[in-house]
Amino acid sequence: MRGERTDLNGPFLAREALRLGLEPARIAIVGDAPEELEAALRAGLEADACLVSGGLGPTHDDRTVEMVARAAGVGLRVDDGLEREIEAVSRAAAARLKRDYADFAPGVTKQATMPAGAESLGLAGTAPGLLLETSTGCVVVVLPGPPSELRRLWPNALETEPFRRLLARTQPPGRRVLRFFGVSESAVARALDEAGGDGDGVEVTICARDFEIHVDLVVEPGADERADTLVERFLPPVERWLFSRDERPIEEHVLALCEARGWTLATAESCTGGLVAGRLTNVPGSSAAFVGGVVAYANEVKEAELGVPAALLAEHGAVSPEVAAAMAHGARERLGADVAVSVTGIAGPDGGTPEKPVGLVYLHVEGPDGGHGREFSFPGDRASIRARSVVGALHLVRRQLAGSRDEAV
Repeated sequence: MRGERTDLNGPFLAREALRLGLEPARIAIVGDAPEELEAALRAGLEADACLVSGGLGPTHDDRTVEMVARAAGVGLRVDDGLEREIEAVSRAAAARLKRDYADFAPGVTKQATMPAGAESLGLAGTAPGLLLETSTGCVVVVLPGPPSELRRLWPNALETEPFRRLLARTQPPGRRVLRFFGVSESAVARALDEAGGDGDGVEVTICARDFEIHVDLVVEPGADERADTLVERFLPPVERWLFSRDERPIEEHVLALCEARGWTLATAESCTGGLVAGRLTNVPGSSAAFVGGVVAYANEVKEAELGVPAALLAEHGAVSPEVAAAMAHGARERLGADVAVSVTGIAGPDGGTPEKPVGLVYLHVEGPDGGHGREFSFPGDRASIRARSVVGALHLVRRQLAGSRDEAV
């Protein structure tokens, strides 16, 4: 509510709902004021399912359980079994922190308090997940606010009898996923329009995200033939830029291509400061292909760690295609990788000149079969320039591994 953090739970629960055949109607973010929270919950309880996160802690402003009970028109009760579970966790924490358990006791009772008729979904830390079926038939799932804890307890909700009965009335929609790189959003939209557009049981969304174009088709039961025909007509003008028919991020595709060839990969980064390596190492098992990276921000590091000649830096500058090529060559040689990719650019907000403005980025990939580079002029602020540089670098590697040299627009 104060703009201090990004909501991760709402989008996750919306995706899960859609996957299960529930149509997400709204995502509401509400503060701790009791009247606002109660009003939002009353509106949510008008649906078949109301998925709630946060406000399950031991402090005075954790009011979700109380307000769910009030909105549902039921009382509150302390669950003795749940209280014992939370007490055990809290006593262990008190011992670890060398604190008196008496400091924890009031919070334990508070967190073990549930709406009458609710069932526990288990604990994540000391916060329980709860499920309540209201008198009007709404299934209310209440989960902890931290995303990792919410995702840990969410599967438990799906195993409850009320949620099973709810899902028995649904039919999950079909999906088609298409991911593009190097083509404009308007070109994709035009191709879709010329193919006949959505409708008749097929809903299409086109979203520009991190320098890629994501196209998702949600297909109602009985509309599969219409979806297949639409994709068949839609793809020819833009198929050269299609890189995926699934939801795996680009880094997973790059690592899979490396493993398929039995090749290893290294990175050399300046303006991105290790973000390319970070994306790659976020993938479990990435060590099968990724050997490491060098963050060479200063020219001295480019010279010492990547072997970039001082004369090359003096003649062309750190942000140049020549230095990008030398960085990739040096990373491949110094780290013993089959393929290396480099990034050098001006992310801003300072440092730009008329000849080399903020947003100018050079990428280069080098492999056993040679290499090639790209120049980009990215708009936006520092964060967006760096993010786009990372995606551009990963796609440059993908094209090298796949043997494609299609140019991005």
